[in-house]
Amino acid sequence: MANFNIVVDEDQQWLLNCLSATLDPNHEVRSFAEASLNQASLQPGFGSALSKVAANRELPLGLRQISFFYYYAAVLLKQFIKKHWHEAEEAFEHPAVSSDEKAVVRRLLLLSLDDSHRKICTAISMAVASIAVYDWPEVWPDLLPYLMKLINDQTNMNGVHGALRCLALLSVDLDDTVVPTLVPALFPCLLKIVSSPEMYDKYLRTKALSIVYSCISMLGVMSGVYKTETSALIVPMVKPWMDQFSKILNQPLQSEDPDDWSIRTEVLKCLNQFVQNFPSLIESEFMIIVGPLWQTFMTSLGVYVQSSIEGTEDPFDGRYDSDGAEKSLDSFVVQLFEFLLTIVGSAKLVKVIMNNVEELTYYTIAFLQITEQQVHTWSMDANQFVADEDDVTYSCRVSGALLLEEVVNSCGTEGIRAIIEAAKKRFSESQREKDAGSPIWWRIREATLFALASLSEQLLEAEDSELTRVGSGNLLEQIITEDIGLDVHQYPFLYSRIFSSVAKFSSVISHGVLEHFLYAAIKAISMDVPPPVKVGACRALSELLPETNKVIIHPHLMSLFQSLSDLLNQASDETLHLVLETLQEAIKAGYELSASIEPIISPVVLNMWASHISDPFICIDAIEVMETLKNAPGCIRPLVSRVLPYIWPVLNKPQQQPDGLVAGSVDLVTMLLKNAPVDVVKTIYDACFDTVIRIVLQSDDHICCDDFGQNATECLAAFVSGGRQDVLAWSGDLENTMRRLLDAASRLLDPDLDSSGSLFVGSYILQLILHLPSQMAPHIRDLVAALIRRMQSAQIAGLRSSLLLIFARLVHLSAPKVEQFIDLLVTIPAEGYDNSFVYLMSEWTQQQGEIQGAYQIKVTTTALALLLSSRHAELAKINVQGYLFQSAAGITTRSKAKLTPDQWTVVPLPAKIMALLADALVEIQEQVVAGDNEDSDWEEVEADDVELDKDLMYSAGVTSSGRPSHQHLEAIAKAFNKEEEEDRYEDDQLTVADPLNQINLANYLAEFFVNFSQSERQMFDHIFQSLTQDQRNAIQMVRAQ
Repeated sequence: MANFNIVVDEDQQWLLNCLSATLDPNHEVRSFAEASLNQASLQPGFGSALSKVAANRELPLGLRQISFFYYYAAVLLKQFIKKHWHEAEEAFEHPAVSSDEKAVVRRLLLLSLDDSHRKICTAISMAVASIAVYDWPEVWPDLLPYLMKLINDQTNMNGVHGALRCLALLSVDLDDTVVPTLVPALFPCLLKIVSSPEMYDKYLRTKALSIVYSCISMLGVMSGVYKTETSALIVPMVKPWMDQFSKILNQPLQSEDPDDWSIRTEVLKCLNQFVQNFPSLIESEFMIIVGPLWQTFMTSLGVYVQSSIEGTEDPFDGRYDSDGAEKSLDSFVVQLFEFLLTIVGSAKLVKVIMNNVEELTYYTIAFLQITEQQVHTWSMDANQFVADEDDVTYSCRVSGALLLEEVVNSCGTEGIRAIIEAAKKRFSESQREKDAGSPIWWRIREATLFALASLSEQLLEAEDSELTRVGSGNLLEQIITEDIGLDVHQYPFLYSRIFSSVAKFSSVISHGVLEHFLYAAIKAISMDVPPPVKVGACRALSELLPETNKVIIHPHLMSLFQSLSDLLNQASDETLHLVLETLQEAIKAGYELSASIEPIISPVVLNMWASHISDPFICIDAIEVMETLKNAPGCIRPLVSRVLPYIWPVLNKPQQQPDGLVAGSVDLVTMLLKNAPVDVVKTIYDACFDTVIRIVLQSDDHICCDDFGQNATECLAAFVSGGRQDVLAWSGDLENTMRRLLDAASRLLDPDLDSSGSLFVGSYILQLILHLPSQMAPHIRDLVAALIRRMQSAQIAGLRSSLLLIFARLVHLSAPKVEQFIDLLVTIPAEGYDNSFVYLMSEWTQQQGEIQGAYQIKVTTTALALLLSSRHAELAKINVQGYLFQSAAGITTRSKAKLTPDQWTVVPLPAKIMALLADALVEIQEQVVAGDNEDSDWEEVEADDVELDKDLMYSAGVTSSGRPSHQHLEAIAKAFNKEEEEDRYEDDQLTVADPLNQINLANYLAEFFVNFSQSERQMFDHIFQSLTQDQRNAIQMVRAQ
């Protein structure tokens, strides 16, 4: 241990007095001391003075601690370093620390790393790590040698602790320039510590393992580029480290011993990195781990059941060590599952557990039981129950379910059969416990259902095939019918799980059982039962109602509506979402009763929407319920008459409303407008149009510049889309209304307006162009100039893309005289560019690949084809961004990225346009190939479309090269468009009227390339040679049809 003889001079004494005053119970004294320290931090020598206080071991501990733990639970010295050490730091404040003072601070901190007080040692380590980010290794070359010296000094365990703590912090930020030289020198020292439990305690061994983990993680990242070099580093260390890992895991897990859990957690993390990054290198040594791993797994279950599930021992939930690392049993088990999941997911190592897959699934199910803490929390707070179930929170239940899912994915039918057999055994065990009178028999039953429900998709797929049918429906029906007569008050969580499981497996459960639980769920909503039971009932109804025979459900709907309305008044937060979702499905199931249910439902939902206006998620759910009600027969007019009197005063006096109410009211108006009959649009127009457009035009109103801008823009677009030409006549003054609409567009295109406020202006202008073309024609030049200015000031890529769509639509409107539109763009200036056309094409060619949505892709892609077909002379004059240069070998760290930013080639505009059109064709081809892959997203297309596509593929044939025919491309394009439109239902309401929406992109591109290659053969051949092989293949395929 270093000895210090630091003289306390006058300045040091002043600092000590200030530090002491920060502990004074008098608030004024504390505040004055804190302000004085702030001022002192701006004076030369403050950092070294703090370091001397920390290093002076003759001072009282309390004063030394405050020098590190002041300022919002962070260390005062660490804050000083962050603010004044390096001028490039974002949080830097003048003055900068001098080089001489830095040297003093670094020296004192290193000499203080062996402090016997754990908290001070940790704080010093944090300060050292903070400085190392800036100074090591260039300015501080002696840091690592000094730390290595401390680690190897067995006579100074405090020094070992300080060095390990410091290295643990440093190792997180190591890069590929340091790790290769650090590992050979450091790992033997770390191995000695880990392998010497008689000399080093579990804390120190755990800290050593955390450094190993960080280094192995970085080597894994490096292996993608430096495979040979990393292999050379890894191979010599595999066997000795595997030996140590096996020794640690081979001991039975200790109960109420968080240090034992922590060291195993670090072992599992290290193993996980080895398996993920170097499976081939460790395969030969991995068997030594299997037995000890199974020992840890088995003994962990016993400890977990006693500590967490039964609650008879301390699981140390929510507790952390002095370094901030979690010590709970739950976090250890989660890490255990994560490693097992990695093994099961490894093609090389899954065979290790194939012979024991049934045992693995059997014991995993036991880990899925509800813990005593969860029972307590969920019983007291239904919102937490819903949140934990919906949000897939970090827990053993979720991790275990993910492991079972990976077993199915990796082991296929064998995995499914293993899970079914394990579930049968667990069900039988729970039945025996139930018969024996055990008070916790229901937990393993609930865990079994939870496991099956988590795998419902995979199990149902297996049931669809005669080759893999495993009888999951029969098993589930056996389990749930056994518990039909349960007391819901005594077993609320089991009953809740039964409800949700029935919904998950409705397709393989008999109609009689389904009807029983459907009625039971409806009844539970209205009864005085525990909240978890109501949650399960809502889950069941939201999934069962869409598939239920309407004749069966109709007699019960009125009582269900009343019960759900009552439940809305009782629910809050997370449970509100669930109740609203259930209500929405109930409305869809009872469309025939819509006229009679509207007076019951809409007032409750409207009041609930208003009372939760500050919660955007609940507001969205409430508006969706009202939209479902609006779409029901005979409901739109009474709903509108009920909503308008409520929201008109809000919109009329926006300044006097609470936050969110104005924007929410506009959302409500927008919802009512979409797909509404013209007379309803007129009614809404009379009540709300003037107020909406007036608020938009109030340029000094912060509401317009903030969240309201987006809502109001969508609302105006809906007015124009719903009213079309009539929207001008309804006011009695066509010119005035048109002028106001243009003024709103001008306001939203103001380049000084925040980008978020203009985000949906493209949709609004698109409606003006589509539905008021003759009125917009005289204003095209001004519109183009405003669009260019807004694009150049936009900070959000999505806004630029939406404005590009307007330009693309204007290109189409100018056809067949596209060259005249180009001439117009050339005459309009653009800041920093020769003209607007140069800027537009530079931006367009960069953004095209990022544009989303079937309609948007169609319009922009075909517009590019029109521009290229125009053969305008300006096209050849413009060069745009081409392809990204490949970076030099090595890992691209943040510092390297700053020094060597991305570099791009420059290509002529015609070549770039043709490449983008070819890319669109390539993407369609890739979707064709994906359509034959059973794991592809294309499987989500409706069955009829899939069958149609397959019929077309085989009837039209496939080319000799194995590439799909053009007819197949056409079918896929149609399915692609349909899927995209379903995903973007909101946008489709405003674009469906555009004739361009009917374009078949595959046909269009094929025809374009055929015609262009014939009419512009010389240009085509020249550009064709510059394309990639994939692009050339795509074009050749359609030309060969």
